[in-house]
Amino acid sequence: MRVIEQFEDAEGRNPGETSIADLPGVLKLRKELCETNSVNESQIPDALLERLLIGTSEYPPVCAIIGGILGQEVIKAISGKGDPLKNFFFFDAMDGKGLIEDISEPKPVS
Repeated sequence: MRVIEQFEDAEGRNPGETSIADLPGVLKLRKELCETNSVNESQIPDALLERLLIGTSEYPPVCAIIGGILGQEVIKAISGKGDPLKNFFFFDAMDGKGLIEDISEPKPVS
């Protein structure tokens, strides 16, 4: 998403004003950003960029999932019932699955 966002900024476009014709420029920017940030390009698959370029500017299923998780956490916080989400929620748009990762420090064993 950041690659496409920076591409739109560099080209002076509004969000969502991209098409599959922009793929070569986006791939070039991805390469530059990955080199700058010491990230392997395979972390941002070509297929994902293609899907994001030809899609819409909003992703309703993702918004619904993230909004539902956020709403659930607000209810937990207000009611004081249930364990809160532990630090990290990752939603993989490619396979439609979410992962909750507890990245807090492990409790010392007494």
